[in-house]
Amino acid sequence: MAEIRITKNNFASEVEQSTIPVLVDFWATWCGPCRMLGPVVSKIAEEYEGKIKVGKVNVDEEGELAQRFGIMSIPLVILFKDGKAVKQSLGYKPIDALKAELGI
Repeated sequence: MAEIRITKNNFASEVEQSTIPVLVDFWATWCGPCRMLGPVVSKIAEEYEGKIKVGKVNVDEEGELAQRFGIMSIPLVILFKDGKAVKQSLGYKPIDALKAELGI
């Protein structure tokens, strides 16, 4: 399953009410490190299909969500469990470093 697009309209159903952990990538099209992290996030989505849901939030399109989580720098990846943010990683990281930092 590919990453899903997370918006303010589907955040509750896709993240807060998810029965499995959700990895959310806050990014923007103009952000170089975000574009570098994109394939890493896609690889995690493939590798953990059925175990972790992976979503992306474009902070330019979803300013309300970015503000809700106090996003000041991107890329920011947040791991949610039972609807609550439990871990996060700021900036580009190779896949192994990102998985280690998030504990997945």
